[in-house]
Amino acid sequence: MASMAFLRLALTAWALAASWRPAGGQDPDDPSGPLPRGCGWGLGRPYTLLCDLDAVWGVAVESAAAGGALVSLLLALALLCRLRGIGEAEKRSGVGPLLLLLLGALGLFGLSFAYLVERDESLCVLRRALWGLLFAVCFACLLAQGVRLRRLGGGRRSPGGCALTGLALGLSAVQGIIAAEWLLLTVLREGRAACQYLPVDFSLACSYVLALLLAALAAAALALCGKARQWRCHAAWLLVTCLLSLLLWAAWVGFYLYGNAWLGRSPEWDEPALAIALVAQGWLLLLFHAIPEAHLCMRPPPQPTAPDYFDTSQTSTRLRETSFDEDIPLSHRQFVENQGYGYSDEGTPGMRTGGGGGGGGVGGVPGVVGGVGPGLVGGAGGGGGGGG
Repeated sequence: MASMAFLRLALTAWALAASWRPAGGQDPDDPSGPLPRGCGWGLGRPYTLLCDLDAVWGVAVESAAAGGALVSLLLALALLCRLRGIGEAEKRSGVGPLLLLLLGALGLFGLSFAYLVERDESLCVLRRALWGLLFAVCFACLLAQGVRLRRLGGGRRSPGGCALTGLALGLSAVQGIIAAEWLLLTVLREGRAACQYLPVDFSLACSYVLALLLAALAAAALALCGKARQWRCHAAWLLVTCLLSLLLWAAWVGFYLYGNAWLGRSPEWDEPALAIALVAQGWLLLLFHAIPEAHLCMRPPPQPTAPDYFDTSQTSTRLRETSFDEDIPLSHRQFVENQGYGYSDEGTPGMRTGGGGGGGGVGGVPGVVGGVGPGLVGGAGGGGGGGG
């Protein structure tokens, strides 16, 4: 049932672009009408929005979607090539959900081209099938990253990358079942055309996607309050991504439900609103989550900064800045100074008097007097007297 839902849900999203009328008032469903300005060279109906210069939004969406798809592919290839270089298990656990998110972003960019082709029944089913499913894949990956960062921030071990990827796929499969049931009830059971549905029904079918986004926002906020500062940068980028995605969803849902009707452009501006929402969400995920997370994962771990004892420049600088006297207490420092002064005052005169008389020389060194017997002292003194 889920696989059939995936095929049918996405074929619906393509159809609403054909209800938009070019500025010249030409009917795009009329194959005999003239081609819009800028079309030709093999680009005709049903691909006129890809080249119509009067419908500027089509060319802008095409360029932005192509650039986003290219960036997603290059980033996924870079992650796969550098996967062996990521040695930390905590960082490797986030690569799986990140690759799945890049795949979902690539699907968002690809689905935007469905709004640049004139609709038919198959494209309407494709739109309705893949719209909610692709958003669910992306937001489920954000939720899985929030769970991972919450555990790492709390000092616990993160689940494996395969477990987190399986969690994201399981959560997104629920949206596939919801969309499949919606198509089965409206198209097969009631016999309605796949392109005929109310904007309210389309928005209500994405309620589960919005619930995933709110859960990811809560998980990112909890991860930001973790104890480990190492993972706060990851959690901050995740929180910013969820907040901006929530604002984007509030903007496009409000415009899709009420803005078009209030401006009187309800059937004409439905396709631009949905296509721009797809491309904007894809680029938002790339700029605020995929690229920063990939950079943080592939960045080498910081090396421990140990002091280099063989660096003479650092040693001389430290010796100039610090003095040995500063490490000696004040009382001990005075004792050393007194001993040095006593040695210079007693020893030096003793050596000098020793040249004039033997008694002065021996008496000049108290330690020698104490260690030498009285006879030696007397003999030395007698010798000195005889010399006198």
